[in-house]
Amino acid sequence: MSDYTLQKRLASKILGIGESRVRIYIKSDDDREDLENAITAEDIKKLIKRGVITEEPEKSNSRGRWRELKEKRSKGQRRGPGKRKGVASARIDPKRRWISSIRKMRRYLKYLRDKKIITTQQYRRYYKLAKGGAFSSLSVLRMHIEKEIGQKR
Repeated sequence: MSDYTLQKRLASKILGIGESRVRIYIKSDDDREDLENAITAEDIKKLIKRGVITEEPEKSNSRGRWRELKEKRSKGQRRGPGKRKGVASARIDPKRRWISSIRKMRRYLKYLRDKKIITTQQYRRYYKLAKGGAFSSLSVLRMHIEKEIGQKR
């Protein structure tokens, strides 16, 4: 068997790929003879056109394991304290957290006002309290309002 290192080197240069991706398929003795005599770029180009020399497709890393992990994380798995690096404010921006919670509270207050559960004056008072950070969450606001409404009845 002949050594086709020169032919492989020329083919890799022509195809613009690495030598390891150059494949030689000899189907007949005629092909073998042509390959052994091919010493110029033109000869190699002819062999590429004939299909004696081909390029192997690029291999890439499998993403199967990554997809599996992503699926689990979307379900909330693999997100425990052992996986967390950095403080809570590094994982969730405090401003974003504030925006989401204040929007929830304001939406709730508007709902109560529109349904006539609280008066406009109460709405203004709670709105300002919420803006001032008096309620840490929507549930705290709800408890506060329920307690006040319960005392008035």
